[in-house]
Amino acid sequence: MVVSVSPAASDVGLAVLKRHGNAVDAAVATALALAVTFPEAGNIGGGGFMMVWPGGGQEPVCVDYRETAPASAVRDMFVDDKDQHSHKTAGVPGTVRGLALAHKRFGRLPWKDLVLPAVALAEQGFAVDEAVAKGLNAIAAKSTTAAEFRRVYQKPDGGSLAIGDGLVQPDLAATLRLLADGGPDAFYRGRIAEQIVAEMRAGGGILTAADLAGYEAKIRTPVHGTFRGFDIYGPPPPSSGGTCVVEMLNILENFDLRRQGRFAPETVHLAIEAMRRAYCDRARYLGDPDFVDVPNHLTTKEYARKLAAGIHLARATPSVEVAPDVQLAAEGESTTHFSIVDADGMAVANTYTLQDSFGARIVVRGAGFLLNNEMTDFNWRPGHTDRRGAIGTAANQIVSGKRMLSSQSPTLVARDGKLVLVTGCPGGRTIPNTVLCVLLNVLEFDMDARAAVDAPRLHHQWLPDRVQFEGADRPEYAPLVERLRAMGHDVADKTRKQGDAHTIRVTTEGLEGAADSRRTEAKAAGY
Repeated sequence: MVVSVSPAASDVGLAVLKRHGNAVDAAVATALALAVTFPEAGNIGGGGFMMVWPGGGQEPVCVDYRETAPASAVRDMFVDDKDQHSHKTAGVPGTVRGLALAHKRFGRLPWKDLVLPAVALAEQGFAVDEAVAKGLNAIAAKSTTAAEFRRVYQKPDGGSLAIGDGLVQPDLAATLRLLADGGPDAFYRGRIAEQIVAEMRAGGGILTAADLAGYEAKIRTPVHGTFRGFDIYGPPPPSSGGTCVVEMLNILENFDLRRQGRFAPETVHLAIEAMRRAYCDRARYLGDPDFVDVPNHLTTKEYARKLAAGIHLARATPSVEVAPDVQLAAEGESTTHFSIVDADGMAVANTYTLQDSFGARIVVRGAGFLLNNEMTDFNWRPGHTDRRGAIGTAANQIVSGKRMLSSQSPTLVARDGKLVLVTGCPGGRTIPNTVLCVLLNVLEFDMDARAAVDAPRLHHQWLPDRVQFEGADRPEYAPLVERLRAMGHDVADKTRKQGDAHTIRVTTEGLEGAADSRRTEAKAAGY
């Protein structure tokens, strides 16, 4: 089964599985197809994290292909800069190296065979749906958008795309064909690298040929936690996802949530308080482990019991009281996730991104793909942390070669050595909380995959001290919202869709795939 935001990409992945490719083969093909059919976040110019469940008794691994800061990047380079979509905001892309590393370690089919389906989609075109057309048209209409974006992503006559229009991308097809024939070196040292460097020079960027040639994806040991007898595996730093999810589950394990009910005020209050504390630790401690020391205690049961003991059962804790040591002054959300399970039980949870919607909104001229603006995921104003949510703590400040902190949380769940759940989502800082909601729905409240994905979601990120709840304006949740406010929680009146959690649940009867329709008409494809 393959569950992704794009029906065409899900079908590509499924076709690989039917050709006896494994989950990693399907992940490579799906990711590259998404670079064609979902340019908002699918990419070869960005980065991410892939969690792999090898099966056969082998331990899960994390492929870290997060972008890095170019060599000439410095700590204060954005202090007075308000342009979050300039050439300078591009980090060194990691996607191609990451997919290639996963394939080298686990893949079964030839690399070229996994790239060619994306080539065909780009050459032959695909029919854009409402979400893709709306997104491309919105960016193309902005006066700051480069002409190359409009040339690539609008009609030949310059007109806007309409639902059902075919989008043909010959430049991207040529780029992908170079990748098919030359492997990742074609991107980092060959013709494509030359095109990226030329784009940087033309736009005043700082990414160089040496930066590209020196980029490495890494195999990392996942964060591992337990909850009610389930094993939880997530990405380690430089992602905050695995750490935050395990820390929150550890806190909540101290309370009998099942007895209270999924949307009882007491349950939601405790979830908010767990989120508040984990996100505070995220700001205080988490960054690239190759540059900062990340404490080991954050995911321990002992630490969670201490945090749980500090939660008042009937009153919200003001966020400023959670971290009196962090001095207060007066992430982009367009990511995409897919989940895959193959016939032999291997699984992949993959989350990758360009950062903002369409990244830096800069198409590499002649190459047909978008660059990320991941440098905006560093703390731009060192030392400046405020109540509105700006974070300036030291762990995630810019350093040459450093990976910027991420919220991506591709997650694997097992019990007694057997895979139970594959999930993850986009959504910037909301990501760990969306994953937490899905996990609680399945593991604590016994929901099936469809119900777990469809249930309303909750978000609190420490600062600003405000609760986002998808059900806030729904009549059936009015008593809950009223009670939360009486406890002292600032619950936002306006609701927004949170995440896009494409999920696979493994049962004794088979696989349950739930495609999340919050963003677009996604697809679970299986056999």
